[in-house]
Amino acid sequence: MLGLNRKLRVFAWAAPVDMRKSFWTLAALVEAEGHVVVDGDAFVFVGRSRRRAKVLWFDGTGRVLLAKVLEGGRFAPVWERAVSGVAALTMSELMVFLEGSAIVGRVSIVAPTFVDEKSS
Repeated sequence: MLGLNRKLRVFAWAAPVDMRKSFWTLAALVEAEGHVVVDGDAFVFVGRSRRRAKVLWFDGTGRVLLAKVLEGGRFAPVWERAVSGVAALTMSELMVFLEGSAIVGRVSIVAPTFVDEKSS
């Protein structure tokens, strides 16, 4: 996806955003929260209807704004995961989110330790 890599930090905005906002107004929201757009982090914004989403990031030469409108279904309400003004996402979660899938939470991929009850 156009310059996004695994080292990139991703933050989702904690409230629905007016999808008419452009580079500068979205960047102003980010900076009001204490982040700096030109640091290279990606910021995800979702409209109130959850049919539109935008991702803002700085690719090293300029600000990039990706916009997506779902033809069917809705984006996950990322603001439900936010503790403060933004919620941190992994790159994998961002990709799943942009496909229109629900982000249901983080699941441990480490198997639980096996306990043999017969030997106890």
